[in-house]
Amino acid sequence: MSFMEVMKQVKKQQIEPLYFLYGSEAYFIDRLRSQLIANILKGDRENLFVYDLEETPIQEVIADAETYPFFGGQKLIIASNPVFLKAKPDKLPFEHDLEAFSRYINNPVDYSIIVLIAPYEKIDERKKISKLLKKNTVVANCEPIKESEVAKWIKTLADDLKITLEKDVYDMIETELSSNLRLLKEELEKLAMYVGENGVVTMEIAEKLIAPTSNSSALRLVDAVIERNLHKAIAIFKDLEKMKEEPIALIGLLAYQFRTILRVKLLKLKGYSQFQMQKQLGLHPYVIKIAMSRENKFSTKKLEDIMNRLADADQIMKQGKMEKELAFELLLFDLIHKSSQVH
Repeated sequence: MSFMEVMKQVKKQQIEPLYFLYGSEAYFIDRLRSQLIANILKGDRENLFVYDLEETPIQEVIADAETYPFFGGQKLIIASNPVFLKAKPDKLPFEHDLEAFSRYINNPVDYSIIVLIAPYEKIDERKKISKLLKKNTVVANCEPIKESEVAKWIKTLADDLKITLEKDVYDMIETELSSNLRLLKEELEKLAMYVGENGVVTMEIAEKLIAPTSNSSALRLVDAVIERNLHKAIAIFKDLEKMKEEPIALIGLLAYQFRTILRVKLLKLKGYSQFQMQKQLGLHPYVIKIAMSRENKFSTKKLEDIMNRLADADQIMKQGKMEKELAFELLLFDLIHKSSQVH
């Protein structure tokens, strides 16, 4: 089942004895875990038991599940990191008794609910225990959302918060935060607190409040080069250093931005429309729009020259010819002071 389908069932108090949450999207896992705790225990955390299966064998978890709750009511047992579901399980100082677990899956008690959490990109579907879990438990797919679903999620979260996003804000958020649903929710909550219920989030508000990502900071670095503002460029670089971004990775981000500008410029010279560019390059409309707003600041020759300078700096860093941070600052100096004639 999808995350949303399982969430709806839990909210309706349709509780089952066994849940299997798998996938690497932490936001989905955290939401389901919190909802199960709220709906099953109703504030009584005395009956909540949490296990890490890298430290505790599954047979101990089963023994706990089969022990009647001391305080009455229902037990909720959360067991994470079932390494035995991996194709190559991690070596542990003990063995998991999967036969005992299989017997429990086939005949669970009615006074305990077990939630098994596998925060992995993949599990070994061929294993007997994997097949049994898929067949006899409520399976919640917690895999990262597809790119085509991002816009729908932004709208769902914005509707839940009772705020309206302007079109440009949708586009910016989709391109900047789509890979991290938890961060997406946190940033939308921040915007909702600022504009209030039924408020409208404009681009000006979004740019002021949304925390910079490495990608948005790369765009700001491009702007600093266009503006020939070395002080601003160095300040952005220092911010990125605090975000633990490596100079070599930053060269990659800058190269992506300038390469996109160059490709858009070349397509524009061929008479392509914005929609045709989007189709040809397979990029988000917002990315094309930003590149189109920048391409007229550079000649084709200048963009090619910038790409060459980025490649040279990348090689210098990788060969260890210069300390990386210094090499990146010199690159910014080079790009800015040799970009005085951009046409």
